[in-house]
Amino acid sequence: MPARARTSPEAAAAAGAGPQRRCLVTGAVRDTDGLVRFVIDPRGQVVVDVEERLPGRGFWLSAQRDVIDKASTGKVFARAARRSVEVPQGLADTVEERLTRRCLDLIGLACRAGQVIAGYEKVRRSLKAGRGGLLLAAGDAAPGGRSKVRALASDAPVVEVLSAAELGHALGRERAVHVVVAPGRLSEAIQREAARLAGFRALPVAGAGVGQESDQQGLEAGSR
Repeated sequence: MPARARTSPEAAAAAGAGPQRRCLVTGAVRDTDGLVRFVIDPRGQVVVDVEERLPGRGFWLSAQRDVIDKASTGKVFARAARRSVEVPQGLADTVEERLTRRCLDLIGLACRAGQVIAGYEKVRRSLKAGRGGLLLAAGDAAPGGRSKVRALASDAPVVEVLSAAELGHALGRERAVHVVVAPGRLSEAIQREAARLAGFRALPVAGAGVGQESDQQGLEAGSR
C-alpha cells in the first residue's frame, strides 16, 4: 500500500477546504473554525488572539481546554517559536472568557441590527413558520421547555452553550431562555464562536429556577 501523502495547511486551503492550520499539540491539520490563534508579544508573553487580528506569527491550538492546558504546562510554544516564552497562568480560562465575550458581543450586534427574536412564544412562532436561522437556547433552562423549542428548530442549528444570564446580558436584560437569530453572517459567526466555546465548558446545569420565559419579556427584532 502506498504511503499516504501528508497534506500541508497551505495545500488543503488551495484545494478549497478553507483556511487550515496545524495544532501545536495534536499535530492535526484542521479548519481554523476549530482552532484558537496565539501570538508572542514583544515581551515574549503568549497572547490569546480569538479574533485572529494581532500582528505576528500565529500559533494554533485546538479549541479544547485539555489541549490548551497541555500546551501551558510544557514547552510547546517555546519549541514552536524557537525562543524563550512566558505562558500566563490560567490560559484556558482566559480563552474561555474571550470566546464568551466574543459570542455575547456578536449576539448584541445582531440585536442592534434587528436580527433577533426572543421570548418563548415569539421564538416558537418563528420556528414553526420556518423563519429561524440560529436557535440560542439557555443551557441551564429546564430540559422540558428546551427540548420542546429544539424540536421546532427542524434543520436550524442549535446553540446551548450559554446560560440564561449570559444570553440576557447580551440583549440588555436580566435573562433570556430562547433566542432566534436571523440567517446571515452574524448568525454564522455566533455559531462558529459558540462551537469553539463548547470545548472549554460543560453544558450549564439545568435548574428549576430557569424555565420558560414569559412572552411579555420577549424581544421582537427591531423593537429596541
